[in-house]
Amino acid sequence: MKVDILNTSLIACICEGGAETVIMNILLDNDLLIFNREQLIDENVLPRTSVKEFEKRYLRREFDQKILILRIIDSRGEEFNLSKAYRCQVDVINVITAPEIEMLVIVSKDRYKDFCKSGIKKPSDYCKSILKIKNIKSPVFLEKYFADPNFLVKSIKEYNRIHKQKSNEASLYDLLKK
Repeated sequence: MKVDILNTSLIACICEGGAETVIMNILLDNDLLIFNREQLIDENVLPRTSVKEFEKRYLRREFDQKILILRIIDSRGEEFNLSKAYRCQVDVINVITAPEIEMLVIVSKDRYKDFCKSGIKKPSDYCKSILKIKNIKSPVFLEKYFADPNFLVKSIKEYNRIHKQKSNEASLYDLLKK
């Protein structure tokens, strides 16, 4: 899916968890995305919150333009139902990291085929049991592991190459500068 952010001047980037937040911050801080930190509401990646809380905290402000909400999530079925009062002010794009953002570590270690054959459903469980990375969900671990932003981009590109996203979905790859 092509993500058209070029004409968007205000973005709410909402991350599901700490791992997604770390990945997005690395990409933002190294100018590797098709948008920049200055375009973000409060110039920060936002933590996941309820729709009602998001509306209260951010959409009640007066903005001059439409807001694009980028939801960095791993669950395809998760809805983000805004109140009717806000629907015309906002566009929502789900950026799917399914099955889990930890898949980037597996791909970076060239273990994708082994993971697929292993029968282990969750990448984080594979990382813990097979790769012996106990703190795989730790933001501190991921910051250190992907300290080289080019290594992170290479992992995202490789994952995109070997694991085709559904045609109607956006992925981290779609957010990268080409």
